[in-house]
Amino acid sequence: MSDIRAVKVGKVIIGGDWPVSVQTMWKDPLPMPGSPGFESALARIRSLSALGCDILRFAVPDAAAAEALGALAEESPLPLVADVHFDWRIALRCLDFPIAKIRVNPGNIGAAWKVAEVTAKAATAGVPIRIGVNAGSLPDDLRGRKDRALAVVEAAEREVAAFYDLGFRDVVVSMKVSEVDATVEANRLFASRHDLPLHLGVTEAGPLIAGVARNAAALVPLLREGIGSTIRVSLSDTMESEVIAGREILACAGKARAGISIVSCPRCGRASFDTHAFTARWAERLYSRKAAATVAVMGCVVNGPGEARHADLGITGAGDRVVIFRKGEIARTILPEEADTVFEEELDKLE
Repeated sequence: MSDIRAVKVGKVIIGGDWPVSVQTMWKDPLPMPGSPGFESALARIRSLSALGCDILRFAVPDAAAAEALGALAEESPLPLVADVHFDWRIALRCLDFPIAKIRVNPGNIGAAWKVAEVTAKAATAGVPIRIGVNAGSLPDDLRGRKDRALAVVEAAEREVAAFYDLGFRDVVVSMKVSEVDATVEANRLFASRHDLPLHLGVTEAGPLIAGVARNAAALVPLLREGIGSTIRVSLSDTMESEVIAGREILACAGKARAGISIVSCPRCGRASFDTHAFTARWAERLYSRKAAATVAVMGCVVNGPGEARHADLGITGAGDRVVIFRKGEIARTILPEEADTVFEEELDKLE
């Protein structure tokens, strides 16, 4: 049994022996109830859930945003988290709704009595609080420390102590640094001292390629060591990319969950099939499928059924034709214009 404390975030449990969960953060202003954007937001939340997102966080900068998030929480299939800074009244209002978790820091939410009000209401509602420490927003006395990893750990420990002094222990902690090594060091150090579930991520990780690389470099070693109960791959890209990257990082760490795994060739001068376009068209639909299977998208007969022999289902170019194969054996040979239709027919047979 894991010695990490378990914390309930809506229908998701973080910590203990529960699977590592994947999070993302909403990147647009909150839509107001009754607006066309509100229904669109709910549809996108459902899509994120299908992709493998477990928890979704929203910035709540003002009272109007709190009302909008509360309305979304009433209908969302995912647990929603309110990210609140500076004004404890916003946190209190969020707790009037079925919010699954609050992200606040005792250091910036105001006087001790304000923190006490928030923790008291969270305790009554059964809502956990995440302490989120970023290296870029440390207390003044820690900001100039050369050892950034130790500085963020000390900042986190101060805030944990503030909650413990109030008798509140339903806490999740994140310590995010933009440098990979410091992120790894900070989380290892904190995990050696405390039994609280950790939310892992690299802050300000960058655009898609750089961000995925930096997050993978930091998160995979920690996850393999059993450190980390939930992850968010912060990217200057879409929420969907963050969720898919999170799934792939869990798989690299040996913590893959059921679902489709995509393998595809990079394409070269031999290719008679546009793997890039096909993969782009199908990626989100494939990741939204629940079948535990490997799908291969290959460019030519050289790297088609032969190199992707392990795939449950594959598609590849073969001269002026397209081949659908299963476990390395050719199942159908079709015209290129039939590729999407026939591929979907064969994909449905996996479920």
